[in-house]
Amino acid sequence: MKRMRLRDLGLAIGHLPTGPLNAITDVAGVLVGHETIIHDDPEVVRSGVTVVVPENGEIWRRHLFAGAHVLNGNGEMTGLAFLEEFGLMCGPIAITGTHSIGAAHEGLVSYELEGGFDVDFCLPLVAETFDGWLSEPLALAVRPEHVHAALRSAAGGAVAEGNIGGGTGMNAHEFKAGIGTASRQTEVVGETWTVGVLVQANYGRRHQLRLDGHAIGQAIPIEEVPPPWPKPRDEGSIIAVVATDAPLLPHQCKRLAQRAGMGVARAGGIAAPASGDIFLAFSTGNAHSVAAHDHLHSARFLPDMALAGIFEAVIEATEESIWNALCSAETMTGRQGRISHAIPLDRLTTVMKA
Repeated sequence: MKRMRLRDLGLAIGHLPTGPLNAITDVAGVLVGHETIIHDDPEVVRSGVTVVVPENGEIWRRHLFAGAHVLNGNGEMTGLAFLEEFGLMCGPIAITGTHSIGAAHEGLVSYELEGGFDVDFCLPLVAETFDGWLSEPLALAVRPEHVHAALRSAAGGAVAEGNIGGGTGMNAHEFKAGIGTASRQTEVVGETWTVGVLVQANYGRRHQLRLDGHAIGQAIPIEEVPPPWPKPRDEGSIIAVVATDAPLLPHQCKRLAQRAGMGVARAGGIAAPASGDIFLAFSTGNAHSVAAHDHLHSARFLPDMALAGIFEAVIEATEESIWNALCSAETMTGRQGRISHAIPLDRLTTVMKA
C-alpha cells in the first residue's frame, strides 16, 4: 500500500478539528525545511537536518515568547539556558542526529552572519535524536552547508514527513519513523486559535504503541513485522516543537511544552531512562523587535485558567504527529544491512476496523 498520512487512511485522533494542512505550517508564518543525506560510500549515511523557522524567516529580527520542557534528559537541545532565562526564541530550531549538533549549531550561526541580520550574539536552538542504528554516526555527515540548504528550502504549505531531513534514520516503536506533523484548532475566549506540532520520533517499544487508545503494537507483534534490532531496546528519543498563534507569555509556552509529553504518552511513550524527550513551544501572538530596547513593550495573552483547550490541542496534535511519522515513513536498509520496516498500513487499518 502507498505510504500516506493517518487521516488519508480514514483514521483520526481526538475530536478537535485540524487546520487546513494538518501541519505546523497551519500557524501563520511558520516555515519548515529539510535537507536529507543518503549515501553508501564511503560510509553508509541515513541522516539530515530539519528546521522550523517562525515569522516567515524574520525570527532573527522578531523574537517570540517561548518555553521548553525536558521530560527525560538523555538527550540535548542547545540554547535551553538562554530560553529559560529570557523566555525568548531568537532564531530557528534545527533538529538532527546526535553527533551533528555541532555542525547544525555552526550552520545556524554562520547563516545568520552571512544573511546580514546584524546580530553578533547567537545561542541557537539545536535538538537531536540518535540515528546511529541505520546511519554511521562517526561519519559526521551533516555539515553547516546542509543546514543552510534546509533554511533556504524552508517554506509554508504541506510538510514532507517520514524518512526526510533529521528524521531520515529514525525509528519509533520498532517501526521506521522520522518527521511527523499535525495541527488542531480550538476556541478560547471567543476566538479560534491554531496549534501545530512537529516531531522527530525515535523512541519506544512495539508493545507500547497505541493509536487513540487502541493497542496497535500488540496487534502487530514483532513476530509479524521484525524490529530493526535483534534484542529489545528501551533507549531512544523524541523532539517535539509546538507552535501556536494564541498570544501566550513564556511561562504559558512552557506549560504547552509540558503537554507535548502527554501526547507522546498517549502514543505509547514512557520516557525511558535512556530516552531524550525534549519539547519546545513558541507563540507567534507577540513579536518583539530585537533592536527595541529603549521603550516599554506591551503584550497580549490568554488567561492562564482558559488554556484547557490549547492544552488539549497540543496533546492531540502531538499524538497524531507521531502517527503521521509512522504512516509516512518507508522501509529503510541502513548500515550493516540493518532493516527498519515501515508499519504495514493495510494491517493497521484492519486492526483499527476490528
